[in-house]
Amino acid sequence: MELSSKKKLHALSLAEKIQVLELLDESKMSQSEVARRFQVSQPQISRICKNKEKLLADWCSGTANRERKRKRESKYSGIDEALLCWYHIARAKAWDVTGPMLLHKAKELADIMGQEFVPSIGWLVRWKRRNNVGFGARHVLAPPFPPEPPPPGPMSRAQPPLSLKDFSPEDVFGCAEVPLLYRAVPGGAGACGRVRVLLCANSRGTEKRRVLVSGPRTAPRCFFGVSSEALPASYHPDLGIPWSEWLAQFDRDMGQQGRQVTLLLAARVLEALASLPGLCHVRLLPMATAAAGSTPGLPSSVVRAFKTHYRHRLLGKLAAVQSRRAGASLAEAGAGITVLDALHLAAAAWAKVPPQLIVSSFIREGLAPCKLPLSPDEASEMPPVPSGLSLQEFARFVDLEGEEPTSGACKEETGAEDEEGGGEEGFQPLPTKADALRALGTLRRWLECNSTSPELFEKFYACEEEVERLCCL
Repeated sequence: MELSSKKKLHALSLAEKIQVLELLDESKMSQSEVARRFQVSQPQISRICKNKEKLLADWCSGTANRERKRKRESKYSGIDEALLCWYHIARAKAWDVTGPMLLHKAKELADIMGQEFVPSIGWLVRWKRRNNVGFGARHVLAPPFPPEPPPPGPMSRAQPPLSLKDFSPEDVFGCAEVPLLYRAVPGGAGACGRVRVLLCANSRGTEKRRVLVSGPRTAPRCFFGVSSEALPASYHPDLGIPWSEWLAQFDRDMGQQGRQVTLLLAARVLEALASLPGLCHVRLLPMATAAAGSTPGLPSSVVRAFKTHYRHRLLGKLAAVQSRRAGASLAEAGAGITVLDALHLAAAAWAKVPPQLIVSSFIREGLAPCKLPLSPDEASEMPPVPSGLSLQEFARFVDLEGEEPTSGACKEETGAEDEEGGGEEGFQPLPTKADALRALGTLRRWLECNSTSPELFEKFYACEEEVERLCCL
């Protein structure tokens, strides 16, 4: 006797389940008769009737895949729904949404929701099937950013940007070129040393681009033996920002993240550029320039906060030098500040600018695409006034670059002398691993003898561990 084969399971698609519901509603057919017509079991028809409201809701939503036979719920349903909502907004704005862009946004939403989730290509494929993304006829969308027109005149460049509302706050970036007298002291005595610093951040304060410092010297002595990859900031050997190279790198970085962003940039910067690199992921929005020295692309309060932190940290460093060199004046201590010191000070100052201040500054100056609550107290986010200076004196010191030069004050170097004060003092032997380990022991002994807090020792332990790891390589 031949054994009967196992009955093959026949699952119905969403469209077929709707047909089942229509037959049951419009005709007098029983569930058994409908089951025989669709070649399924009667219990399956019963389950369809039980889930009638949910099936009709999926059908009417227009987002469900009507040919899909099984709907498996995602483990991360909250991320699913949030990403689908963002997708509809992006399509409404005619953005060309790509797979990498969806993966990046899903990870970002997971981080916001506090969920441990790393989206994969397989997850993205299943998400598209669940939500009918990419099925059916493909709609040809207009490119998210039209090609850049030929350079218009100065008046048209000065028009305020009208498309900020088309971007989320985290995708609106502002940048500014900041002149900096990197070793100036209060009163302006002695040589100051001039560099230019490029700052860039988004309007949410969640992303700060790597600081770029440009200086007049091709190879300062203080950079001898230094690995540029290990520095907290970039150095460009020319007293001018390499805008074309910087914009091209910014565009590549955004492309790797699958993002389309806008960058607020001073109109005078675009006017000075002979040619712009082909930007696919960054839209430039020129900002009107009120004066030659202004930096409208980044809120002025953010720039001033950076300079405040820089000056405060510089004074602390100069005070430490004076304590080591008895009788040294502030100007003499400042003469020993190198461009390499300036790179570290600028990176530390930029890291100190709090996100809350950046957000409130963008909103206050009308550079944010949406309204967010302002920071209640920005004064508490600023460093205290250094001892020995009044509030007015420190404020004048912070704004030193904006003052008219006076005779005998803040002399600029002519280039004949190096930042270490000339001579051969700038050439110092490269430290060895033994030197690094001895320095760690000296530092720990000094901390032990000067009643430092346990929290400071925790930071020292982390530094000590990393140095010891590098010494073992």
